[in-house]
Amino acid sequence: MNDEAVGGRIFFSSTGRSLVEEDEIVVLSVGVDIGSSTSHLVFSRIVLERLDSRYVVTTRETFYQSDILLTPYSKAGDETIDADALGAFISRQYQDAKVDPDEIDTGALILTGVAVRRSNARKIGELFAAQAGKMVAVSAGDSLETVMAAYGSGAASRSIRDKACIMNVDVGGGTSKIAVCRDGKVIDLTAVDVGARLVCADESGTIVRVEEAGRRFAAELGIDVSIGAKLAPESARMLAALMADRLFDAMRAGAPKADGAGLCRLDPLAYKDRVDQITFSGGVSEYIYGRETIAFGDLGQQLAQEIRSRVAGWGPIVEQSSEGIRATVVGASQYTTQVSGSTIYVSPLEALPLRNVPVIAPTMPLEDEVIDSAAVSDAIKGVLKRLDLASGDSPVAVFVPWRGSATFQRLDAFCKGAVDGLMEVLKRGHPLVLAGDGDVGGLLGIHLHEEMKINNSIVSVDGLELKDFDYIDIGTMLPTSGAVPVVIKSLIFPTTAALGQDWKAARISEPASA
Repeated sequence: MNDEAVGGRIFFSSTGRSLVEEDEIVVLSVGVDIGSSTSHLVFSRIVLERLDSRYVVTTRETFYQSDILLTPYSKAGDETIDADALGAFISRQYQDAKVDPDEIDTGALILTGVAVRRSNARKIGELFAAQAGKMVAVSAGDSLETVMAAYGSGAASRSIRDKACIMNVDVGGGTSKIAVCRDGKVIDLTAVDVGARLVCADESGTIVRVEEAGRRFAAELGIDVSIGAKLAPESARMLAALMADRLFDAMRAGAPKADGAGLCRLDPLAYKDRVDQITFSGGVSEYIYGRETIAFGDLGQQLAQEIRSRVAGWGPIVEQSSEGIRATVVGASQYTTQVSGSTIYVSPLEALPLRNVPVIAPTMPLEDEVIDSAAVSDAIKGVLKRLDLASGDSPVAVFVPWRGSATFQRLDAFCKGAVDGLMEVLKRGHPLVLAGDGDVGGLLGIHLHEEMKINNSIVSVDGLELKDFDYIDIGTMLPTSGAVPVVIKSLIFPTTAALGQDWKAARISEPASA
């Protein structure tokens, strides 16, 4: 180890070392999805084996799937989720799974759809994060949720297997997410305010909850959806039909509106080429595929029927998804453990440890002899926007697949582009975190600190393999080796179809407070 205090530089020489002695480790993982329509948990046991200095998943076993709870609200028409009912639900599921929260090693907690917009959404996230163990995420914006649904439904992997362009449409309670997949990647996406629980009624047909988008659909049709009004079956069908029309407009790259107001929560699809296959996920997909027949006081059955009637003549082949209602929660998380490469840079040392830092892996022109700073910046900003990280509220780690020489000009161009791309993150005082696969971590750190005079903490490590959806923990220096341990928690998505699952084994339970 070479230790130089000038400028706060610390270099570590530590190639090929493994963090722990065990050849196999087992971790417990939990996925929690709090949606506008339903909330549920998935517990997994993951076995990892050491491959050189990295742990890889060899077995993933889902050993408990919770009941599916209709997300409870404090009272009819209220904008707050009932935190007490949710807390009681999650505690009961831990008991039924025979898991103590302290036993959980990792996991993902997701606030999705309209639920993330509730006035007490942050409180809900904090409550569940405290109860559910070591979470890697507490919310998912529309872009990230759309991508997660595409992977969780199996659409991304299907696009590789079938060498086809696959569209996955995740139809939930408050929103619908549309993702176009090709070669295992999401190449385009959007989200719209179309969902089964935009208007909810009790057993007598009396309306008990209405979302703003539901009011707009009803206004366009001249239907009274005020709290306490009766929702006639024909009115429910008309609402579902209009929603389906607007959903298919978005699927065709349109910008649908209801009562003059836009429904798109993201930019409309730019992709207008051929779609070979279409899959559905989300709660409404259970009706689309005929796996559920019970009504739950919403428009799920009617919306599914309207979608089926339209998709038949649209063109793409309808295929079964790997997951339906559980598509976004099935990605619990996995552990892979690595050790930093031959040179790293940390300034100051107190910047470590870092925990649960989301990784972005932008496609940057690093193979060109002359690196374009603007292209580097644009690539970083594009991924930040797609993964709902553009606000700079949290630190991010940029994966740097360095190629070519490390001349001053190339280092300078890259660093300027990285700083510009991460400007919103740096403005919030977060550290600048780079994680590469080459051996230039130390050089990048030096340049940022000495040439660009970056005031933020700098953590630049290398010798790693990372991708979007990874979250990393970077530990403090290992005293015997001079390296830093890096724990990589990757969201797991199924790569093979799980057709024919008995979804009804996961029963729907009403909240105790309802």
